[in-house]
Amino acid sequence: MRINHNIAALNTLNRLSANNGASQKNMEKLSSGLKINRAGDDAAGLAISEKKMRGQIRGLEMASKNAQDGISLIQTAEGALTETHSILQRVRELVVQAETLVHKIKVLTFNLSKMRLKLYNKKK
Repeated sequence: MRINHNIAALNTLNRLSANNGASQKNMEKLSSGLKINRAGDDAAGLAISEKKMRGQIRGLEMASKNAQDGISLIQTAEGALTETHSILQRVRELVVQAETLVHKIKVLTFNLSKMRLKLYNKKK
């Protein structure tokens, strides 16, 4: 029994398979537009990219917390301003009442003075 081998054809087949695999990887990179499509492409680059992304996430979380703190501060200030407005309204009401009372006292004083003059003039 005789076994025939075509070593050149087998080598060509291996090279063709390797080239097809490399072409497929390159097409995947080109079509996605990304440098790293899977961890096997660039493990160190993926680790660096992941670390950078985690840092960005922490930064965004802190920005969100700061925004919430700012909103809380503004709401507190709004409450204080509302209370101040209410107090000023009450002060205004009291001032109007006081002006009315002062006016009434002046009228009463004037009328009492007139009555006193009339009574005093009658006695003479």
